[in-house]
Amino acid sequence: MTETNRGRIRTEPGHRRVRAYVRGRLVVDTVRPLLVWEGPHYPTYYFPVDDVHARLEPTGASKHSPSRGEGVVHNVVVDDDVRTDAALRYPESPIPELREVVRLDWQAMDDWFEEDEPVYTHPRDPYHRVDILASSRHVRVEIEGRTVADSRSPRILFETGLPPRYYLPLTDVRLDLLTPSPTRTGCPYKGTAEYFTVRLDGTEHPDLVWLYRTPLPESQKIAGLACFYNEKVDLYVDDVLQERPKTQFS
Repeated sequence: MTETNRGRIRTEPGHRRVRAYVRGRLVVDTVRPLLVWEGPHYPTYYFPVDDVHARLEPTGASKHSPSRGEGVVHNVVVDDDVRTDAALRYPESPIPELREVVRLDWQAMDDWFEEDEPVYTHPRDPYHRVDILASSRHVRVEIEGRTVADSRSPRILFETGLPPRYYLPLTDVRLDLLTPSPTRTGCPYKGTAEYFTVRLDGTEHPDLVWLYRTPLPESQKIAGLACFYNEKVDLYVDDVLQERPKTQFS
């Protein structure tokens, strides 16, 4: 991995074949992706310009980054489909690795693949790990002094950079207190999560609980189990109250 002296940008050559499509039409196909950590949580893919099959049209706009330099904004054009401001190039970047590559906006593409498997939300981080372990620890969740879940058969999910997550059987959760939420989020390691609001004595606690009904294969152990944000509830493990972690979800 290469780490620059400007900000927190890190770069590393990738070795997976990466493709992106717009309405079924190929935008990029490369076995030479560049992983760029623009922030601390996950990388972004940059691509050799020669491996981009779509037309890149400069818009005349630019976007400045203190670490990456002056970015030239491009539209991505595939036949008659124009994805506005969907590409960014840094031809004079102070980081040499960025000068001959292009950054494609993840959300502007319709489908992403690493090798032949779809990828959701953002690229997978090669240094990110998810371990899910069966446990017999006693897990109890309280909100405003009331027990809303009590289980002795949790699955504990250990994920790089996050606190342990305790996934509980639905039969151990007060389902009568849960109301489905329209919120959905995606994770490249676990899949698509659906959320629930907890309602207690007329007070709503929005999106406090989530579950993955059909997680990705590597996370099958948490299928159909409920998890509470331990940043926002009182969580007891073996009758010991856990300190609420400070994360981006706090």
